[in-house]
Amino acid sequence: MIDVGSSTTDRTAPDGGEPPAPLIAGISPVLEVPFTENGDVDLPGFDRLVRHVLSTGVTSVMFPGFASEFYKLTEDERTTLVDRLLTHTAARPGVSAIVAIQDHATRLAVERARRVVAAGADAINLLPPHFLAPSREALIEHIAAVCAAVAPVPVVLQYAPKETATFMSAADIAAVARRHPNLAYVKVESSPPGALIGELLRLEPPIQAVEGYAGLQLPDAIRRGAVGSQPGCSFAEVYIEIWKHFEAGRDDEGDRLHAMLLPFISYWMQDTELIIAAEKLISVRRGLFASAMCREPAHHLDKLEIEMIDRFLSEFAALLPPVEP
Repeated sequence: MIDVGSSTTDRTAPDGGEPPAPLIAGISPVLEVPFTENGDVDLPGFDRLVRHVLSTGVTSVMFPGFASEFYKLTEDERTTLVDRLLTHTAARPGVSAIVAIQDHATRLAVERARRVVAAGADAINLLPPHFLAPSREALIEHIAAVCAAVAPVPVVLQYAPKETATFMSAADIAAVARRHPNLAYVKVESSPPGALIGELLRLEPPIQAVEGYAGLQLPDAIRRGAVGSQPGCSFAEVYIEIWKHFEAGRDDEGDRLHAMLLPFISYWMQDTELIIAAEKLISVRRGLFASAMCREPAHHLDKLEIEMIDRFLSEFAALLPPVEP
């Protein structure tokens, strides 16, 4: 079994004493954005969602990601939501806010990264540019520029080749990490992720890996040394329970619970907009916010998909109680 508490970043205690707890250790949910029926951002619903997710005992959250429909938000909406999240995490000692940077232009990515760190972000999640297939050299320089701009704040590099059609090797990532040690984690969303997780840990120095992609390969990722996972947030408690089983050495129980989850997430992850729609309806069913609205273009759940969600909630009812008002 891996020691999930042994992951470290380059952060050190200011008094030279014990370093702080790992930035990512276990489940680090990606927050969604609730909209009202007319398509406006539901700010009270977002606050309620954040409070609930933080109450599950997670030590970090990420925002905004694909699960947050970041590509459907205005600049003002995005800024407002990030600021509200940082207000919540600032009041929670031991909980880190990982704020995502997805700008295509290096200059804009650097400016946004500096701005959110100044606002209180504990780390940056960086999705490299992918529009019009930038070169390998351009990708490396983009990542390096953002790392340099926020050092020594940790950076999580999101590697999502299916969504972006952008490919990098462990050697490419290592080339940046040697220049910028605050490149502390890679969120591995290749399929399957295991080989790259192993390669990253064999680097000198090793780079910690976080599994994504809705936890489809979570047990294998844990066995290969992943220190965390960043799924969506509507049923974070299920992922937390799976992680706890593996952390405690109860591998069989972790495998069993993941096997129960797998038919659902394997269907939903056929399409990113599908799992966004499914997670939002799950959140509504649980009482986290009022509307499952997704801004267009979006996936519209059909009757059988809605029945699947209700079956999911029934099967996992013990771990997913309705949220009290």
